[in-house]
Amino acid sequence: MSNNISFILHRPQLSENIGACARAIKNFNFKKLILVNPKPIFPNDKILATSVVAKDIINQSIMYDSLEKALSEIDIVIATSARFRNKNIKHINLDDLKKINFKKKIGFLFGSEASGLSNNEISYANYTLQIPTNPDFKSLNLSHSLIIIAQYVSNFIKLKNVPFKKSKKIKSASKKEIQSMLTLCIQNLDKKNFFKPKEKKPKMLENLRNIFYKMDLSDKEARILSGVFANLSKKNKN
Repeated sequence: MSNNISFILHRPQLSENIGACARAIKNFNFKKLILVNPKPIFPNDKILATSVVAKDIINQSIMYDSLEKALSEIDIVIATSARFRNKNIKHINLDDLKKINFKKKIGFLFGSEASGLSNNEISYANYTLQIPTNPDFKSLNLSHSLIIIAQYVSNFIKLKNVPFKKSKKIKSASKKEIQSMLTLCIQNLDKKNFFKPKEKKPKMLENLRNIFYKMDLSDKEARILSGVFANLSKKNKN
């Protein structure tokens, strides 16, 4: 199940942290590192030097130019955050990770060292995860956050997961299918001039993503909704 787990660094700022994250990933026998718009040239000598014996993690990592593309093949996105978000999204702690179905493709999403994850970036997640720390000093180094989660997850993914009662015949929609459905929805809403006033459009899009990404849609349900959105765009001939 470790092959199903990806660690996603969104706009990392420091080469040393990228290298240290690669080490942490390899320390606990994980393999997948994904980077979204890293600030340093990737890879570079400092990243490779800091990664030490985890150069293979760096060399086989994947880089994307947008968060949406990076998450397209992920089933469940868990965003890490040092602060509570007043959003309609499920907040979990480390113990709750035992309830996650690690047979699915899981992505742990980490924000930049400078600013963490914005509410807009959080809106792509199924869950937000907080690591318990001193309430007067919550800030954790990027690689420290990653290694805590990697160590914790590695301890129990070898154990039998809590079984899901959903029928085996039902296949959950992939992030790519949900993105496609949401894109169709947004395109048709644009045609209807739904996003008014224009300055509120980014917030409205954020809320739409919050709605659809937290829903545990099946692939069939995603196709049905895509069909509904496509049909709504057709002109009534009567």
